[in-house]
Amino acid sequence: MSGGTGVGGQSDGSSGNANATKIALGAAGGLGCLMSPAVLLGGVIVIIIIGGFGVLLAPLIALILLFGGGGGGSDPAEDANEVLEVFEGEGKGELDPDQVPSDLVEPIQNAGAICDVIGPIVIAAQIERESNFNATLVGPDGSEGISQLPPAVFDEFGKDEDDNDKVSAFDAPDSIMAQGRYLCSLANEVQGLLDSGQAIGSVLDLTLVAYDAGVEAVREAGGIPTTNQSQGYVVGIRALFAKYQGLGAPPPSFSPTPSPSGTPQESPETPDDGEQ
Repeated sequence: MSGGTGVGGQSDGSSGNANATKIALGAAGGLGCLMSPAVLLGGVIVIIIIGGFGVLLAPLIALILLFGGGGGGSDPAEDANEVLEVFEGEGKGELDPDQVPSDLVEPIQNAGAICDVIGPIVIAAQIERESNFNATLVGPDGSEGISQLPPAVFDEFGKDEDDNDKVSAFDAPDSIMAQGRYLCSLANEVQGLLDSGQAIGSVLDLTLVAYDAGVEAVREAGGIPTTNQSQGYVVGIRALFAKYQGLGAPPPSFSPTPSPSGTPQESPETPDDGEQ
């Protein structure tokens, strides 16, 4: 499993931490790629102060969120404020079905309804972070499928969700529902750490870190570890919340989700988020 985004500070006494992260968020209309400094000057730049980490991110993270409301009377400043609220929220908004492959809308919705902590927005954003919706992906660490679960974890939480008489990490519905069950299980463990004072932070952020790095990493750090890998994982996923709630760039086009009989694709070794 690999890297995302987070900064909650909404619960567990972590809001209002003295240490905060400054994130520059640019908003401009109609482009589908990162904008040049000249274009950014013509857009709306919002400085987001995000609490709840207890540590500062090493790099300044620029989140360029694109709005397609030009000429439609949309106020970019209001759009940016809405995106900010979604970014800092708990990922419990309504999933925009146009942002995910049509055959995965139901599994993502169902996985996001297993427990209160994890909504479909979180499920979709994490899938993009983990595999970019590649159902046949094999990660460099051996994690498998669209949700990039280690085989032992999938064996515990995976079931035959589409009644094809096969439980496979490369079957997208099986993998996504296993992802939801695993996240909810981790959320229960994280809540125990918060209740016992062994960790601080939001349940959602710490659950995402536990998915990527393990519950023990959260326990040892007393919250989100002070590494770019863990902090970047949370921030990266949160940065996608607005997209999957239907704010920002136009819907993407998707190739059909491969069937479980497709040939698994190995992921090349890529640099992590600068873990220190």
